[in-house]
Amino acid sequence: MKYYQSVVAAMGRREADSFLRLYMVPGMQHCGDGPGPCSFGADPAEDLDPEHSVFRSLEEWVEHGVAPLKIVASRYVSPDNPAGGTIFSRPLCPYPEFANYKGSGDTHEASNFICVDGGLNPSRDIVRK
Repeated sequence: MKYYQSVVAAMGRREADSFLRLYMVPGMQHCGDGPGPCSFGADPAEDLDPEHSVFRSLEEWVEHGVAPLKIVASRYVSPDNPAGGTIFSRPLCPYPEFANYKGSGDTHEASNFICVDGGLNPSRDIVRK
């Protein structure tokens, strides 16, 4: 996060957003051991659309200039077997945005959340050394 914040501090958010995004994965912890969603299509062999694959969304951005607005992450019943069912899904939003429940619908479904701006305040959020 510090690298992202330093780039924004040096260039401004608009310029930094033209080539850089940071997607926080709440609850994933280090290497996926947490209770949060930990699957977001990182395997290029998976045939997923860009909204469900970090790999495909990066490909769309680099090859077609379409930056990802969100990436849907899932928590599966069995981490190694998506076919076994999904416990829940959430949108991963570009920082400083975060997923916010719309107020209706199943809280286990990413479609019932929207990305809202958390407000990047450079004087508060940017750590300068």
